[in-house]
Amino acid sequence: MSSEQRRVVIIGGGFGGVFTALDLANSCSVTLVSLEDHFLFTPMLYEYVSGEVEAWHIAPRYKELLNDSVRFIRGQITEVNFDTREVAIEGRDRRLIYDALVLACGSVTNYWGVEGAEEHALPFRTLAHADDLRARMIRALDRVPPDAAPQDVRDTVTFAIVGGGASGVELTTKMSDLLREAFRRRGLQGEARVMLLEMGDRIVPGMESDLRKHVTDALANAHVEVHTGARVLQVTPDGFSFEQNGKKSDVRAAGVVWTAGVRVSPLIENLAIEKDERGRVLVEDTLQVRGHEEVFAIGDIALYTKLASPNLSGTAQLANQEAGLLADNIRHFFNHRPLGTKTFHELGEALSLGTENAAVLTAGQVVEGALARQARFALYTARLPTWQHRLRVGSSWFFEGTSPRPLGL
Repeated sequence: MSSEQRRVVIIGGGFGGVFTALDLANSCSVTLVSLEDHFLFTPMLYEYVSGEVEAWHIAPRYKELLNDSVRFIRGQITEVNFDTREVAIEGRDRRLIYDALVLACGSVTNYWGVEGAEEHALPFRTLAHADDLRARMIRALDRVPPDAAPQDVRDTVTFAIVGGGASGVELTTKMSDLLREAFRRRGLQGEARVMLLEMGDRIVPGMESDLRKHVTDALANAHVEVHTGARVLQVTPDGFSFEQNGKKSDVRAAGVVWTAGVRVSPLIENLAIEKDERGRVLVEDTLQVRGHEEVFAIGDIALYTKLASPNLSGTAQLANQEAGLLADNIRHFFNHRPLGTKTFHELGEALSLGTENAAVLTAGQVVEGALARQARFALYTARLPTWQHRLRVGSSWFFEGTSPRPLGL
């Protein structure tokens, strides 16, 4: 069987899955299976909730990205049979047969067993999650009478973000800017209460100290209430409780957003393959799953050890970089050539810090402010999946602008 006839099945359509599929499109028969009908450029989900970008900018449909070069199936994987090399999809009688399998199904929100969190907290990983959060902010604002006292307003428009990593920071600063602008536009007294809760002793752990200084300043300027050493005990329909320095506090909130970690997808949890204590798939330096040379794993679910920095683990930029190595290794595997390995390096960090501010770390230097915000848009334009989509999105951002959309509009 020629390489062109070899069948590759890719489970998951995130960065790892999509970029691998695009790379392999002209050299193998590729099928991509995903629960969603669209790719999501997750680093800009914060700009989506603020209205700085539109859905089509960051979430193009797979059929648009892949065209006829890759077969796309939307569905839920119900079984992977490593012995017969078959994949079963819910609602489909015919199974997919593979010569090489790529596990790229990513992670899901980890609520760490906190009472009520899964039922009542808002996750933030999809377009639907962002839409729900934006709608929740608008509803909270609509409940405030124009003549309400500042303290009453604050109690009504309280939001908490659980998890003080980069995601929590980017989301809180966006939300704070949106809410403050809404207060000005509606003529409300006082301001919203936006809380960031981190269980560790500092926010954005592992981040370069110079960049953390900019993050800390941005949170202060955005009037975000930062709580470190804070452990959430319970989430309810109308608030949450947390413990800090041995003291328990109960807070009424219009919304609790959960960005406090992830775990591997349930599919991976149920597969009989080697994993670490966190459930990540153990892979060789070639990205092959241990004990299954024709199966590869990439992205959040894979424990890849050749990293120049541990901060790369679980990031979109790592999955993006791994995709190139993975595609080459699948071709080499089919052609009976030695498979390669690679040490991956950070390509820099670019954080959104509100609707008019950002911080970009590159070559050891930090750039902040409006210039960094524009640099971030330019950087992410270049990392969109195809040149056609980059051209359309780049033109839209250049000619139509990237101003935030006020809440309620």
